[in-house]
Amino acid sequence: MHEIAGLFRRLPLGVYIVGAADAERRDAFTAAWVTQVSFDPPLLVVSVNPQNASYSILRASGAFTINVLKQGQLELARRFGTRSGREEDKLADVRWHRGRSGSPILDEALAYFDCEVTTTLAAGDHVLVIGRVIDGRILDADAVPMTYADTGDMDGSTALYPSRFRESR
Repeated sequence: MHEIAGLFRRLPLGVYIVGAADAERRDAFTAAWVTQVSFDPPLLVVSVNPQNASYSILRASGAFTINVLKQGQLELARRFGTRSGREEDKLADVRWHRGRSGSPILDEALAYFDCEVTTTLAAGDHVLVIGRVIDGRILDADAVPMTYADTGDMDGSTALYPSRFRESR
């Protein structure tokens, strides 16, 4: 059983910056648990830690963006994945603009989806947020998407699995 955490690290996941804005409040965070759940209507789901500073903004606004990162953007993933929006404006000094929903779109992303929240569902220590895609665009058609494996243990997630699932070293 101790190999379960290592198995999760090998799931083929992308790396995304999920942004939200409500009035003057704005924030974004790094996520890997994002997937399409419907063609018609086009729906995406993102798994969010409800303790995350962005979550209350996302809930209040009823919208979010999913910015697809490309290989070579590890520092951007680290910026949004290891800092807290309660302590600093993570979007300061990053080129971005508001999407149709008002949520942040990173100018240097590979692509983005702009979504309106349709449903939320508690799932263990996270909340699944389902969003209907209202806009989106490929910003760099030649880029290769970053994968979660590219981030190593940047997010410290190995320590978050129950001890019976952690890899022995």
